[in-house]
Amino acid sequence: MSNNNLIKGSLQTIILKLLEENDKMYGYEITQRVKELTEGEIKITEGALYPALHKLEAEGMLTTEIQQVDNRVRKYYSLTKNGQKEVSAKMTELQSFVGNLQRILDPEWKPGLA
Repeated sequence: MSNNNLIKGSLQTIILKLLEENDKMYGYEITQRVKELTEGEIKITEGALYPALHKLEAEGMLTTEIQQVDNRVRKYYSLTKNGQKEVSAKMTELQSFVGNLQRILDPEWKPGLA
């Protein structure tokens, strides 16, 4: 599935939500978790992930911690208090967008109906 442009607009939300659920994660772990959750349908590249992580960090949404793991240095990301608040706002925004998109694609669609 080629959905890189669709993912680009949702990447920050995806990162924030994963960090909310997992406390702290390193970059590769984030890419693998997305791949696992989507059964390989969505693959986040390092070229997309790290700029998004750095932007969230610069905006005060994330904090970082360097740890030595098996002779490797890993940079773990976790949510700040502002980041925790932002998760709810981003999720609400994304859910609203998806609902509106669904109404455009299928005007007969009603929320809650299968």
